[in-house]
Amino acid sequence: MHEMSIALAVVEQVESADRPAGAGTVNSVRLQVGELAGVVPDALAFSFELACAGTVLEGAELITEPVPARARCGPCAQTWPVGMPPQLSCPGCGGATTELLSGRELQIVRVCWNDAPAHVPIPEER
Repeated sequence: MHEMSIALAVVEQVESADRPAGAGTVNSVRLQVGELAGVVPDALAFSFELACAGTVLEGAELITEPVPARARCGPCAQTWPVGMPPQLSCPGCGGATTELLSGRELQIVRVCWNDAPAHVPIPEER
């Protein structure tokens, strides 16, 4: 299951990123997932929960944003939704010289941090 390696990589990238001032733990992570990325969303969500255990992301919500696959024909410039299974020949002219415009994305687009709790000084004992 490569979803676990993806989840571990997301956790690693978020943990190594610069935190906003006062940030404590992560509330949510928004991830763009392309239609052709070969990711099973339920398996990724399950893996993400396991990967977050014991980190600043523990309890964080994973929000996946699906990105539809689109292609463009080189000769006639028509664009179309690729779909699954992928249709990579142009539906307009039948050309096979296509450029994949979207659908392979797998990227973190937003991390929402929780504010760190305010520091409350402990009164000194006398």
